[in-house]
Amino acid sequence: MTIDRVATNSQAQFLLANIQRATQALNTSQEQVSSGKVAQDYAGIGAKTSALEAARASAARAEAYQSATQAALSQADLQDTQLNQLSALAGQLKQALTTALGNNDATDLMDQVQSIFEQASQVLNAKDANGNYLFGGEKDNAPPFTATSLSQLAGLSSVSAAFANGTQKKSVLVADGEPVKIGVLASDIGAQIMQTIKDVASFNAGANGNLSGMLTTAQSAFLTAEMPQATAAATGVNAATAANGEVYNRLNEALGQQQALSTLYKGFVSNIEDVDMGTAITQLNENQTALQAALHVTAQLGQISLLDYLPIK
Repeated sequence: MTIDRVATNSQAQFLLANIQRATQALNTSQEQVSSGKVAQDYAGIGAKTSALEAARASAARAEAYQSATQAALSQADLQDTQLNQLSALAGQLKQALTTALGNNDATDLMDQVQSIFEQASQVLNAKDANGNYLFGGEKDNAPPFTATSLSQLAGLSSVSAAFANGTQKKSVLVADGEPVKIGVLASDIGAQIMQTIKDVASFNAGANGNLSGMLTTAQSAFLTAEMPQATAAATGVNAATAANGEVYNRLNEALGQQQALSTLYKGFVSNIEDVDMGTAITQLNENQTALQAALHVTAQLGQISLLDYLPIK
């Protein structure tokens, strides 16, 4: 009787291959559990790579629009505060003229006009959080309203000479091909109220002026003629305030849409690249068990010898 040799080489190669596969599976499971991702490279994503990148690009674009819209909302909100203040000043100017006419007395009129001029000038030259002039248009690095005193305003040939703002209103893209104008120009909101102030100051400095007591016939006629301009100034600022409110509402609606889109696209990305953690942990435990079993079997087979089966004489 002859005993052939045992072919252990092919058996060893088979067992080592099983150990290698089990090790690779365990490493993959460990990476998934530690990172929360299906894979660390495109190879692990496979055919879903193009869909993943498209979803990532769309999410990034939605976030960019969201950031720009949020900044625009902040500007519109700041503009609302300033416009409401200017609206109140326009109302005060109209009321001052009305009271002077009603009482036939302009004793306090010029003091009120001086105060309104100073406050309105501050509003027109208001700055945003970055130090840019809020109502300057594209020329936001210089004061849009340049008259520094009531007498200087009165001495100008035209009220338009007091405004140095740009002509382009700022806008923001809230979606592809969807710009929204958010800017407000100082000349648009301040020309009428400053025209009324200039008219009163110029008249006061003239031959029939000295608005400091009981009204003369000429003074009463002037203030009466000036009332429509004062009314138009108040109406104009109120309209600008309402228009800014509409812009704010539109931006707020766009922001909600952008947030929804961002969440949607991030969900697409997560569905492709994120692992189900419960499944991943279960798979990790199974792969650990499989590797331990493969190592155990290999170790056991390595200890087998034909001598254990030969009869002892």
